[in-house]
Amino acid sequence: MAYDKFQVLTSSAYPLPTENVDTDQIIPARFLKATERVDFDINFFRDWRYNQDGTPKEDFPLNKEIYAGSKILVGGRNFGSGSSREHAAWSVYDFGFRCVISSFFADIFKNNCLNVGVLPVQVSAKFAQKIFDAIDADANTEIEVNLQEQSVTLVATRESESFDISVYKKDNMLNGFDDIDYLQNIKSEIKAFATTRPF
Repeated sequence: MAYDKFQVLTSSAYPLPTENVDTDQIIPARFLKATERVDFDINFFRDWRYNQDGTPKEDFPLNKEIYAGSKILVGGRNFGSGSSREHAAWSVYDFGFRCVISSFFADIFKNNCLNVGVLPVQVSAKFAQKIFDAIDADANTEIEVNLQEQSVTLVATRESESFDISVYKKDNMLNGFDDIDYLQNIKSEIKAFATTRPF
């Protein structure tokens, strides 16, 4: 599945400073029985977003209209811990996020995000707090994420920090590729190499 190319994203952000958010909170286990990728946006943080009667919890950030339409989620430290379910990354993407920022990610969740078109940006705890403080002061605070330059910037103050990403995953995201798209893109090179190998 190809994704939109990720180059420079400038957006306001949803703040979720809770630490140790695990994948069962991101997408509860009872929704993992689906055989098709549907309704993962609806069930994203299902138990945190809704009361038992199905009404939205007004105090939960993802339900606040003031943040609606934001393409960036800023999470607390150790975001995406727990089981390795890829469904968690699907739900992040399907809800509308193209980037998640945190001071620490669980490795499997981080890789799953990269595989489905979501850019996980790991920053220092100090810079993460600056982002939370900026959003707290102004819910419309914009954040610029530049993948080519590997930088995340608070637009208003131009405070910036760099982040790491593998060369392969960076190239894929810049081109909107998943792993299969990448192989399709170099099919001619693979065929040329194959002709040099003995059968």
